[in-house]
Amino acid sequence: MFKRILIANRGEIARRIIRAAQKLGVESVAVFSEADRDAPFVKEASLAVCIGPARAAESYLDARAILQAALQTESQAIHPGYGFLSENALFAQMVKQTRLAWIGPPPAVIRLMGEKSPAKAAAKAAGLPLIPGSDGLLESAEQAAQIAKQVGYPVLLKADAGGGGRGMRRANSKAELIAAYDEASNEARAAFGNPALYLEKYLVGGRHIEFQVLADRWGNAVHLFERECSVQRRHQKLLEESPSVALSEKQRLEVGAKVAAASAAIGYEGAGTVEFLQDEKSGELYFIEMNTRLQVEHPVTEETTGVDLVEAQIRIAAGERLWFTQESLRLNGHSIEVRINAEDPDRGFAPSPGVITRLCAPEGPMGQGRVRFDAAVVEGSRVSPHYDSMIGKLITWAPDRAKAIALMVQALEKLELEGVKSTRGLQQDILAAEDFRAGNLRVGVVPGRPDLSSKEG
Repeated sequence: MFKRILIANRGEIARRIIRAAQKLGVESVAVFSEADRDAPFVKEASLAVCIGPARAAESYLDARAILQAALQTESQAIHPGYGFLSENALFAQMVKQTRLAWIGPPPAVIRLMGEKSPAKAAAKAAGLPLIPGSDGLLESAEQAAQIAKQVGYPVLLKADAGGGGRGMRRANSKAELIAAYDEASNEARAAFGNPALYLEKYLVGGRHIEFQVLADRWGNAVHLFERECSVQRRHQKLLEESPSVALSEKQRLEVGAKVAAASAAIGYEGAGTVEFLQDEKSGELYFIEMNTRLQVEHPVTEETTGVDLVEAQIRIAAGERLWFTQESLRLNGHSIEVRINAEDPDRGFAPSPGVITRLCAPEGPMGQGRVRFDAAVVEGSRVSPHYDSMIGKLITWAPDRAKAIALMVQALEKLELEGVKSTRGLQQDILAAEDFRAGNLRVGVVPGRPDLSSKEG
């Protein structure tokens, strides 16, 4: 096991990794920008190093500054968290060339799965079903129109190196597709430095379902079942839960087995997530992409399986073999996570930076279940305008979905939060919606908030 690891991230995920490291008896090193000098994660780490000014490009995205901090503190490994450099194959390669351990998959695997067309080819070779569309990257808008005519409208243009809905456009006709092509390509170039696009049939009414995997360097891989992530606004997840009410036990185990086999086949290591879109009519799951990092919504999987995913990441990176088998994993109860961000949903989700003047969240056993709060801040902390606006994630577990929902409603009522606008009210609207309670979910439709639902719904 490592003696000391450096965390190349900030906020909630940095605090989460520190807790896992403490559990393993491992020292943690925080890197921070000048804007985060007084942040909770800086104080909680064993050591802390300032790596630059507030601007992320000059701090959290400065690979050389992070590596210098790792060498300076004699760290043995780097955990990238999520966001920032977590899926940057070049950074992972630099870490390894510096003879540090990378707490994540090999750089070659990050590179393979980071660009959607090679990832789709790898998924197809592993036996995962793909959404009908282009076999590879598009060369022109006219070629896109020819493929769209074959698969039928509506279709979706997607950035090859994309994520978070950027470089993505829906088209319902040839005219819309031609108009959207340059727009999507230019957005992809600006966001990712890669203008390449591919095309997929748009599945109206689809659900977003993802499978968690863990794999070691010895060829062992398991899945830890699925998460339902269909409650989204503009392709940004708002609420997640596990398991999904849309899957039968047979489908869950069959798809999970394919996901684990595919992960082993590509030489995956650590924690990863394979994402699918479920067709509303057939119920079939189609491969979308693989995220080669920890997901924000990982706690719901931890709550329903009892596996600490961050601890697992660290142990696997240290060379351990998986210490459990697929057969030993069981789904237990139901878990829901809501994201509480310093944003104003009634003003287009405008950021609401400022000082948290009051923060008190319920935690621990509650009723027939339990509540967990993974926070980025504490009372008195300042939510910075420079970074992600997350205040924290409220997570509930209960024996079944209805009880988990009821517990989340209580937890949100008990949450005391003052000083900034937040998304708590939005989450309460979602939980109260009849469609959400019935499990009638689809991407692009925000239950209880038709004003936030998109055309994709």
